[in-house]
Amino acid sequence: MHNNDPRIVDKTRPIAKLSFDEAAELAYFGAKILHPQSIRPAAELGIPVKLLNTMDPSAKGTTISKDPGESKELVKAIAAKDGITAIKIKSARMLLAYGFLRSVFEVFERFKTPIDMVTTSEVAVSLTIDNVENLEKIIEELEGFGIVEVDHDQSIVCIVGSMLNEEVGSAVTLFESLKEIPLRMISYGGSRHNISVLVDSKYKKKALQALNEGVFSF
Repeated sequence: MHNNDPRIVDKTRPIAKLSFDEAAELAYFGAKILHPQSIRPAAELGIPVKLLNTMDPSAKGTTISKDPGESKELVKAIAAKDGITAIKIKSARMLLAYGFLRSVFEVFERFKTPIDMVTTSEVAVSLTIDNVENLEKIIEELEGFGIVEVDHDQSIVCIVGSMLNEEVGSAVTLFESLKEIPLRMISYGGSRHNISVLVDSKYKKKALQALNEGVFSF
């Protein structure tokens, strides 16, 4: 597994070690070499998994294990997931109310539509989905809560590392790299290993290249 998408970014390099949690984040958010469910049995039993290159059998590959040891790098890898739709529900009913978010999430549950990212404020909630099969029906129900805005053709850029939310200055380093990229959403703190941002898909390539230059030293 490489530290960025070699189809888009120059000067990527293989990752020697990853934790199961880090590998799962990367797989879910776009790393094509590994299906998100493929290593679950090994993770549950603590069995290390080795990813090797069929085109270069002598390469060391990537070892995925429960405890890969400490890394000197703040960020281990970056991946991106396309085909994302962002939905924002704005409603004064959210203010100081309980049960509002549950009601919103129940709409997606009824239509069996998983949610990737969530951000909230006092009067609005934004979330993302990658399955738009029932989008019209979902929007129709959500309009009962407030004003609904939908943005198509979005991409989630996932930045994976070890304890990113505990490292002083980690957010500054990442967002300084992305200062020229309009960010639609930011997910930070939900995982110790992942900071995700949502961008319009037309900015995905620029975002991956900017992060590659900003967080990796070559």
